[in-house]
Amino acid sequence: MRILVVEDDPKIASFIEKGLREAGFAVDPAADGEEGLQLGASAPYDAAIVDVMLPKRDGLSLIEALRKEKITTPILVLSAKRSVDDRIKGLQIGGDDYLIKPFAFSELLARVQALIRRASGAAEPTRLSVGDLTFDLLTRDVTRGGRKIALQAKELSLLEYLMRNPGRIVSKTMILEHVWNYSFDPQTNVVDVLVHRLRSKIDRDFPAKMLHTLRGVGYVLKSP
Repeated sequence: MRILVVEDDPKIASFIEKGLREAGFAVDPAADGEEGLQLGASAPYDAAIVDVMLPKRDGLSLIEALRKEKITTPILVLSAKRSVDDRIKGLQIGGDDYLIKPFAFSELLARVQALIRRASGAAEPTRLSVGDLTFDLLTRDVTRGGRKIALQAKELSLLEYLMRNPGRIVSKTMILEHVWNYSFDPQTNVVDVLVHRLRSKIDRDFPAKMLHTLRGVGYVLKSP
């Protein structure tokens, strides 16, 4: 899943980016409001974290501009302003949640995950299931047929994206957009390599296959 982080404080930005990447997210950083608006309006993010006090354009006007452009990306407002009026303003202008600085990264991560779950309409709050394949979003544990499957960070990100779109064809471009950040070279064969690795782990020991390739179109994960 791909997250936009708009934060001008280098230490806070680095802290958030490092934590999100360790949790398996692809992260695009922006250091000011104008860059944040440009990225937020041009790429399909699964969620955005937006600081309020930013150079060039403040976070609230950034969010307002995105909503006027009909961008529905779930947005977590991040701010040192803690009054009730500040929080209400942040939500009324288009934010979906509001977190006050200083914060614990575990809380930020939980709120981002909750925003993504609500946006995807997931019925189960902490677990994704397709057939006998399950993905615990809190522990990042994957099982098939009750058997635990060990996956690396990018493999988890790809599987989560596919399981949020069961039965739907996803193209290589869509996978690149949601699993890697915007600076990644779209001409590489990393998607093919990653899909091959993931398929070998979730399908290899099972007679019924779940991850299918539609040559020249994309990939689909579906219940066998």
